[in-house]
Amino acid sequence: MYMEAGKPLSASPHRHTTLPEPLKILPSILDKVGNTPLVQINKIGKQYGLKCQLLAKCEFFNAGGSVKDRVSLRMVEDAEKAGILKPGDTIIEPTSGNTGIGLALAAAVKGYRCIIVMPEKMSMEKVDVLRALGAEIVRTPTTARFDSPESHVGVAWRLKNEIPNAHILDQYRNASNPLAHYDTTAEEILQQCEGKIDMLVATAGTGGTITGISRKLKEKCPGCKIIGVDPEGSILATPEELNKTDKTVYEVEGIGYDFVPTVLDRSTVDQWYKSNDEESFTFARMLIREEGLLCGGSSGSAMSVAVKAAKELKEGQKCVVILPDSIRNYMSKFLSDKWMIQKGFMREENLGKKPWWWNISVQELSLSAPLTVLPTVTCAKTVEILREKGFDQVPVVDESGVILGMVTLGNMLSSLLAGKVQPSDEVSKVIYNQFKQTDNQASGGNVINLKDSLGKLSHILEIDHFALVVHEQIHITLRVPLASGKWCLASLQPSTCLTL
Repeated sequence: MYMEAGKPLSASPHRHTTLPEPLKILPSILDKVGNTPLVQINKIGKQYGLKCQLLAKCEFFNAGGSVKDRVSLRMVEDAEKAGILKPGDTIIEPTSGNTGIGLALAAAVKGYRCIIVMPEKMSMEKVDVLRALGAEIVRTPTTARFDSPESHVGVAWRLKNEIPNAHILDQYRNASNPLAHYDTTAEEILQQCEGKIDMLVATAGTGGTITGISRKLKEKCPGCKIIGVDPEGSILATPEELNKTDKTVYEVEGIGYDFVPTVLDRSTVDQWYKSNDEESFTFARMLIREEGLLCGGSSGSAMSVAVKAAKELKEGQKCVVILPDSIRNYMSKFLSDKWMIQKGFMREENLGKKPWWWNISVQELSLSAPLTVLPTVTCAKTVEILREKGFDQVPVVDESGVILGMVTLGNMLSSLLAGKVQPSDEVSKVIYNQFKQTDNQASGGNVINLKDSLGKLSHILEIDHFALVVHEQIHITLRVPLASGKWCLASLQPSTCLTL
């Protein structure tokens, strides 16, 4: 729990830091972590009829571009002070990317080896930044459960046990995570708002940000309402009924989990809201366009909730919204109109003049029967077939023809070389089962229907190497009297469309 109002910090069992005076010349870039600006949101608040003062805490002004720089530096410095981290040691961390960048930044300056384990869903921009900072990167399946040996958490702990003098600072359980925000982020907000804050809106990933800030604000501003933001498909929100959904995959990065991290104290949050991808990316683009704030997708999640929650505030009251990271990590994602259209978050109306073939339907193509494999086929046989046919990927279908996912030649070969699978293992072990269909849209992601346009197909093939043409129909099974499924009619690659 947070400390009672009026109690001295000396009563705390933790080490605390104080806000330093800003320096004119910084000894290193690590001294540019913290003291981020609080910026008034002028247009969006008015557009949504808010009476209160809407303020954005712009955490992308930290040295590494995100709120996680505070946590990363604090964990490293606390580990050094405790004698855990020594010169020449290796830092390993399972992360969605931003903590990894913060740790890689600290490791580059301080001279540590750094290994970052992150899910495949995370953007290539994050990977490129990490590599530039000298970090080694291991990717894991996005769909792996957190307690699976193949998850980013499971792989990180395996590496830690294999590499001498390696340490996982563990942002999910490390008290330095919320303490970084209790000691600095919250104090900065209090100073910037002159001690008067009526509402705070923050997203939750590990939960360190919202926990640390809310504990300090509850001490100094007991009347401040804490609003937590959790994406649909995550289970962090309370009450549990809020988390009921069929959705398991979401595009927004860095927030939400399928488990509750130790550092997240949900009792400090007064009310939870669920965010969704479409609103998150729309608001992130709005923050860029209307306010000039070059922020990431989770910033849009926070702002999309803030305009709803802050409607209860009156004139003269303040609502602070945490904007966690920058657009740098998502240049090829939601910043791109084509990516937004492919994912079903934007319509095509405003993209200018279209080529003559744009509105022709996919069914006008001469589609040949697709090559497919059953999930019981071995990895060795699948590799042999793909090489023989000259294909890079192949759909996996069950015995009735319903699509289960995709396997790619590259992923199978890397898994075989790494020893993750054996040649005799079934191909189901390396299946990608999230060639994503957006909610209520059969043509989301890599999936397209016969009636969809070639324009939509072109958007998919500009971003991905393939598209699956599917047909949905109802079939009868012994287990389920009437079940629906998607049958693969064709697998299209860019070269296929050139024949038009």
